[in-house]
Amino acid sequence: MKRAIAILAGVGFVFGNCWASEPAWQEISRGMINVKTALFQPDNPKVIYIGTDKGIFKTEDGGDSWRKALSIRGDKHNINYLAPGVLDKKTVYAATGGGLFFSTNEGQRWNRVFKGKNSFETDCSAVLLMPDRIYLGTQCGLFVSKDNGRSWHKEPGKLGNSRIFNFAYLPKEPDCLYLACADGVFKSVNSGKDWERIFSAHPVENSAELEEENEDRDEQERHSAIRHIAIDPHNPDGIYLATDRGVYKSKDRGGTWELLSEYGLLSRATQFLLFSDKAELYAVSKSGVFNYKNERWRELSFNLSSRQINFLALDKGAHLYACTEKGLYRMGSGQVEAPGSQDIIAQYSKGEPEIQEVQRQAIKYAEVSPEKINFWRKQAAVKAILPKLSAGIGRDTGDLWHWEGGSTTKLYDDVLIKGRDALDWDVTLTWDLSELIWNNDQTSIDTRSRLMVQLRDDILDEVNKLYFERMRVKMEMDCLQIEDRKKRFEKELRLRELTAALDALTGGYFSSRIQRNHA
Repeated sequence: MKRAIAILAGVGFVFGNCWASEPAWQEISRGMINVKTALFQPDNPKVIYIGTDKGIFKTEDGGDSWRKALSIRGDKHNINYLAPGVLDKKTVYAATGGGLFFSTNEGQRWNRVFKGKNSFETDCSAVLLMPDRIYLGTQCGLFVSKDNGRSWHKEPGKLGNSRIFNFAYLPKEPDCLYLACADGVFKSVNSGKDWERIFSAHPVENSAELEEENEDRDEQERHSAIRHIAIDPHNPDGIYLATDRGVYKSKDRGGTWELLSEYGLLSRATQFLLFSDKAELYAVSKSGVFNYKNERWRELSFNLSSRQINFLALDKGAHLYACTEKGLYRMGSGQVEAPGSQDIIAQYSKGEPEIQEVQRQAIKYAEVSPEKINFWRKQAAVKAILPKLSAGIGRDTGDLWHWEGGSTTKLYDDVLIKGRDALDWDVTLTWDLSELIWNNDQTSIDTRSRLMVQLRDDILDEVNKLYFERMRVKMEMDCLQIEDRKKRFEKELRLRELTAALDALTGGYFSSRIQRNHA
């Protein structure tokens, strides 16, 4: 029953997600490129601010028209992050390469409230606004202002020198703050007065060649595996971390961490995380935009032409937006007519073994079939009927001597000779009829049976995931555009990886069966 449910769930998930409706993306930034971040006015989703490498732009009609709201002078004029004011809805803050700016009149006029001592401190990457203070993350440390930006102090220690990526907190718990930086993840339970590291990272130089070219490079140019942190809005204990090795999850507010399933991800390296109000998790990887559901990642960016995705955002209507190198895109629903399930199955399983065949072969290869346990039990029952056989042999070496004499012509005449040794032997048959009722071997068999059932279930679960994941990747390849060679290459690599994994679980049966069917 458990296996049948897993199979039906896999089939439903694969075909339901692939053929229901593939998301369509619409470019709404009117040709503006290199969009880094976006901000929506809470009460009016048609009012959108976007940050680019040319400044801040604003639309009041949902993207039909745009006007420039802020330009940054100097070399570093990137707009890295936009944040709304806490008390005043007309206030907007902008973390830029040239410092921290804010506007109190919906972007009509801007003032700079922070500029660091050097270019690294001036390059602001994130800002967190609280009623009584402002937290500002830069390329060189964390700065805090308690007087609305009039004065700032730099946090000491690791946070005073590390590159800050982003902040995370829940409004219902304003004292509990999380911070992701190049040196790890830090947590504060007293509004930033004290910070504790809950996830360690060891930044390394980007490359040995760059290090040889410039041995005096600053600490901020180091590469870290950490990228972004997010909190489940429905569960304050659930903390999620995007890294180069995948998405980590903590169920106890950073006490312990575990990697989320990577099924569906073409690349483990994730760069951005976003939770919706309904606790749906979205992620950006090097391969595109993904949604996490049922322990699997579903790609949403098939129809998104841009490859470099910098930021995700949701408006009040839960519409998803992607800030990319080619502009700002909004996700809609493109209808794809779903053929019958039997047609789909026939199309993508043609010439390949059915899931039941693969399961049976995996069980056979791992030697965890139920028949093996049944054979052991029968052998244990027969053991009580068969007797125990024992045999013994003895030798009597008594000192029996006699004289041999009476002839003068025989050899050894009149000689003292030892007599022959006596030999005895015995055979014994015994029965222990109590073993007909209980056999001590049953305890060992029961223990091994439980372990074997657990191992068999684990193998079947793995086979199910790999099998249906492989089928979905084949479908996704059909959905790709012909000119998208890079993504098609990644999908092909993933397909071969899944095939190799199934071969490893079945002793090469999966590929050999496909080759035999196509011969």
